[in-house]
Amino acid sequence: MARPQRVYEAWKGNNKFFFGGRLIFGPDAKSLILSVSLIVAPVLVFCGFVARHLRHHFPAYNAGYAIPAVAVVFMIYVLVLLLITSAQDPGIVPRAAHPPEDEFSYGNALSGGTPGRLQFPRVKEVLVNGMPVKVKYCDTCMIYRPPRCSHCSICNNCVERFDHHCPWVGQCIGQRNYRYFFMFVSSSTLLCIYVFAMSALYIKFIMDEDYPTVWKAFKHSPASLGLLIYCFIALWFVGGLTAFHMYLISTNQTTYENFRYRSDSRPNIYSQGCLNNFLQVFCSKTKPSKHKFRAYAQEEVRPPTVSFGREVDEEPVGGPRPKVEDDLEIGTDLLKISQRRNYEDVDAETGGRRSRSSEVEGTASARPAVACSESQIPAVGGTDVRVRHSSWDRRSGNWDMSSAVLTRSASDVIGRSSVFAADAARPSLEETR
Repeated sequence: MARPQRVYEAWKGNNKFFFGGRLIFGPDAKSLILSVSLIVAPVLVFCGFVARHLRHHFPAYNAGYAIPAVAVVFMIYVLVLLLITSAQDPGIVPRAAHPPEDEFSYGNALSGGTPGRLQFPRVKEVLVNGMPVKVKYCDTCMIYRPPRCSHCSICNNCVERFDHHCPWVGQCIGQRNYRYFFMFVSSSTLLCIYVFAMSALYIKFIMDEDYPTVWKAFKHSPASLGLLIYCFIALWFVGGLTAFHMYLISTNQTTYENFRYRSDSRPNIYSQGCLNNFLQVFCSKTKPSKHKFRAYAQEEVRPPTVSFGREVDEEPVGGPRPKVEDDLEIGTDLLKISQRRNYEDVDAETGGRRSRSSEVEGTASARPAVACSESQIPAVGGTDVRVRHSSWDRRSGNWDMSSAVLTRSASDVIGRSSVFAADAARPSLEETR
């Protein structure tokens, strides 16, 4: 007996799971190796080549040992925030097994739709703070996305309050991890400022001793020069990112909304004031995940069969067409198909297999008959014809019209058309006699 799958094992997104579904990462989780290296490497260089020399300049109460200790603690704090940001559910919206049935509707000719065709609205409106907001239907997740939700093409998930997909973190930034993402970026900025300031202080101490010029001080401590350049460049990135997200938090926007609706003059219905916006991000309780990744996955229920039949028959634009002509045309087409595909299986008592040319040239002694399963159909002229119960022959690739394939409505149409054809043939038979 096969072991039942857990939710993370049957996951349809592009996420990667570790430790039995306890940690969830994005598909580009390998980028974390680069991010960790960019944090750990400069701190180790700082502790090994700069901080160990600075401790001698603060001999009182061994205060100099606090300089490398602060750098190491700061580094661990940033790495923990990075792990929390990238290893948890960002706010993934559960997928649906089938489209919402309450949104199905049939087309109406007055509204420009095809009569009787099943229609599905792609966009609908919901009220947010008393203002109408349009939400779109997601074809992948088969749900109407909640407000401020978007589908991440990299992770292949719909994420609540989607901000962006960060390649440095290797995860989507959404409702559940945005707070930790901002703390990670701002802490990285403070770490860069700390290392930059301590390296500059060490250069000053060197210049006060035996190296009076900046160039000679840099030659004496090239590690300090490298850290100053590295931290200066990093500050433009993480510092600018911190300032940008502080602006987004103060206005209660997401990166996705800011870039997409920047040119629109629509009012921001989510903003509650600068102070309340900050409190909403940092002081609100994190919502629990809507997924239990370690729970056993339940079998998907197949969507119910939807009837696409028309409720009201619409007349064509050219005016009503005689029903007898429609039935005769449909019946004749089905008779031709049945007669052509089962031609070689007809065993007539008159003996021999008739060629198609003789059947076309023959008189009323060979009238077409409707194929019925396991029944004999009397033909004109006293010839009994037995037609095989037909089906699709997959090996030979031939069609045999089966009675199981024909619906009840089609059978009624064929019956009416055959009766009409027989009545129409009676005068011609009398003339031949």
